[in-house]
Amino acid sequence: MDSLIKKLSKKAIDLSGKSKKELERTCWMIVHEYKHGAMPTEYDIREIDEELYLEVLRIAKEMI
Repeated sequence: MDSLIKKLSKKAIDLSGKSKKELERTCWMIVHEYKHGAMPTEYDIREIDEELYLEVLRIAKEMI
């Protein structure tokens, strides 16, 4: 699980680019993609694994 979280966190950091203010949103998008197999659309309200999201966000913040 740790390697998955690190992989998703790195992907979120890469997606947010220089704008680290977008990190929460990109972490959510990456976890959504992991769970549902596709990035969310503008009005996509499917649930994600909140615990996974929070852990990905925590690790991503540590990696910056």
